[in-house]
Amino acid sequence: MDIREKPSLTHEDVVSLNFIRSPGRYFFRRHYRMGLRSHIMEVLDPAEVDLEKRGLIKDGIRRFPRARPKRMLRIFRTKFASLKDAEQEIERVKMVQHYLSPEFVARSEEFLVDYRKDNASEILLCGLQAFVEGEILDPWTPAEHHPIEGLLRRINQGVSPTPYLVEKAIRNILEFVARIKAMVQGGGHVPDLAGVGNLLLTRKGNVMLVDINNISRVIFSPEIPLDDRGYPVCDKSIQALFLLEKKSQGQTLSKQDPLYEHFLNPARMHMVRELERQFHTANLANSSYNPGVDVRAF
Repeated sequence: MDIREKPSLTHEDVVSLNFIRSPGRYFFRRHYRMGLRSHIMEVLDPAEVDLEKRGLIKDGIRRFPRARPKRMLRIFRTKFASLKDAEQEIERVKMVQHYLSPEFVARSEEFLVDYRKDNASEILLCGLQAFVEGEILDPWTPAEHHPIEGLLRRINQGVSPTPYLVEKAIRNILEFVARIKAMVQGGGHVPDLAGVGNLLLTRKGNVMLVDINNISRVIFSPEIPLDDRGYPVCDKSIQALFLLEKKSQGQTLSKQDPLYEHFLNPARMHMVRELERQFHTANLANSSYNPGVDVRAF
C-alpha cells in the first residue's frame, strides 16, 4: 500500500522506506496530531523509549519518563504531478519561515526524495521539524480573552506566571498577528491558523506555529477558495487571526481593517459556515479541524 494512503504509520513502516538510512539509530512513533495532509512521526532516541517502558526508581518510586522527540518527521500525503509542483510547495514553506522567523514558527527542513514502490519512483516531500513543547493556543475558545495565565500555569506545572510573562505572551501574540498580516500583504499567502493545535504557547511566553502543511493563497474576490480537501481554510484562517487579535487586545476590535472587512463580511461568513459544514459532514471521521467552532464568538 502507498505510504501516503495509509491511515497511520508505525516504526516499521518508516524504517522500511528506501530513503531511510541507519534504521536502528532512531525510533519513530506516530504523533497524536496526525494530519490530513501529512504523517507526523516523533523521532526518538531508542534508549529513551526503552527507559519509558522499563521505568526508573527515584526516591523509592518507579517513574516512567516519556521519551522526548529529537525532531518531528513529516511525510506529506500529497502526490505531486511534477518536480516543479513539489518545489512550489517548498517555496511556500520558506515564505512562512521568512515572514515569521524562527521566533514564531517551528523551524523545518524540507527535502524531496525518490519514493520507490511497485518498481517505480515518485516524488515524496518530507520535512524534519523542530519539536516544540507548549500548550495549545486555540483562537476558537469561547472566552472573551485568551486564558493566557491559565495556559502558562499549566506549562509550568501549576506555578502562577509573573505579570511580566503574561504581558510578554500577549505582546508576542500581537506581533505574530502583525507578521501574518505582513505575509498576506507582501506574500499573498496565509498559513493554516484554523486547525486546533496549529499554534502553541511555550513556557517562555512565545507563540509558535507548528503546522505548515496547508498554506493558501489570499485572493480578495467574491469566490470562497477551498483547499484540496474542500475546506475554506483561507477564510477560516483570517477569522482565527481576527480572534487572536481581538482577544489579545482585550477590547472591541473594529473590522474596518481591509483584510477583516473583506473576509468577515456577514454574508460571506454565512457561506463559509455552510462550506465548513459540508466539509465536516464528508470528513468527520478523519478531520483534524475543530468541528465545534462557535462562530457566534464574532
